[in-house]
Amino acid sequence: MGIRRKSLRTLALVLLTCLLAVPVYGAFRAGFAVRDVTPEAMLPVSGGVGPSHPAIRKIGQLTVRALVLENDGTRVAICSADFLGFPGVLCDKVRTQVPSIPAENILIGATHTHSAPDCYGFPDETGKTAADLKYLDGVCAKLADAINEAVAGLQPARVKIATGKARGRIAYNYYAEQLYDPRCHVIQILDAAGTPKATLVNYASHPEVIGSDQGIMSPDFVGPLYDRIAEQGAGQGIFLNSAQGGMVTADCRGPDGKDLRTWDECIRIGNLLADEALRIMADAPIQENPVVFCGSTTVNFPVDNEMLRTVVNLSPLGFELSPDGCVATQVNVVNLGNTQMLTIPGEALPNIGFYLKRKMHGEHNLLFGLTNDAFGYMLAKVDWNSFERYNYITRTCLGEMTGEIFMEKALEFVEQCPRPAAAK
Repeated sequence: MGIRRKSLRTLALVLLTCLLAVPVYGAFRAGFAVRDVTPEAMLPVSGGVGPSHPAIRKIGQLTVRALVLENDGTRVAICSADFLGFPGVLCDKVRTQVPSIPAENILIGATHTHSAPDCYGFPDETGKTAADLKYLDGVCAKLADAINEAVAGLQPARVKIATGKARGRIAYNYYAEQLYDPRCHVIQILDAAGTPKATLVNYASHPEVIGSDQGIMSPDFVGPLYDRIAEQGAGQGIFLNSAQGGMVTADCRGPDGKDLRTWDECIRIGNLLADEALRIMADAPIQENPVVFCGSTTVNFPVDNEMLRTVVNLSPLGFELSPDGCVATQVNVVNLGNTQMLTIPGEALPNIGFYLKRKMHGEHNLLFGLTNDAFGYMLAKVDWNSFERYNYITRTCLGEMTGEIFMEKALEFVEQCPRPAAAK
């Protein structure tokens, strides 16, 4: 008799899991989950192409976060991970562990913190890498678990979406101070009673206040951003970077012009960005039943850069190049109510970001940088190798035509997708 009861309970759990995996038609729902992925052992941290740097202490938690949206049979996961980049090979590992969402509807972006373990497998001068494959497998499993929990927790929801200029000393362009996008885009998920459950902040800036050379493992200003959002009663935070290439960075300059590379400065910037995002969001109208659309396409980029080709070939992650030397990546367009989102598999320069937003079709147009892949900088062909200031970003770009290829293919796909609709 006990065995029979146990079998019935097991069958009930299986049936419940199957029901959760089936999207509900005609009702907007949302779910959110977060996992701590701070490694127990101290791992070296990566701030870019080249050897990782030893870390001797931790400040704050590294996390992975998943926001799942659903309406009328369409389900999409928007995820964020506290790393320099989260390559497509890792994204695919996550996707295989999430049976309830189509793989192409799972978007994974990196916050781009410069003080977290290497997710690329960058080789040092001897060809060895500090990437810990067991740890990365664990990160993928935890992110998949967060997505699955968010699906299981899907609840009727409403949404507020707003765009505005973030005020105060948050970011600037290190190469040309005013050449950056000050707009902050905010998506806030509310439950049926109107209580905020999650707040997505989309803003362009390098989280590199701490950097990789101080021996500190940290989410940088993104950690305090999340803390402040929660403290202000706005639910859980999730940060998606934007077109922050060349070099839109955190404005941590002190009175003497030198950078204040401290945790206190991370707190100041994270708190200020959170406060500005919530100010921008304050008077946004509620969208009761926003239409959800998610489309995906594949874009191929030639790997003309010999240094990056070496990284691809030596990395233990299993990157693949086509016979003609190209790398393929997933690009998504997501519509949510009156808003359109486009993923960028790298660090697009601000001029590319402005151009893409101008050509998109939402009342609010969001760019999710370093999402589904992170292939270095994306420059327009007229900028590539044109200025001495651009020497570094040229060296870490796949090739002269990378930005051109992305703009052309991405906007072709935008035109093929349905236009955002007003909330129902």
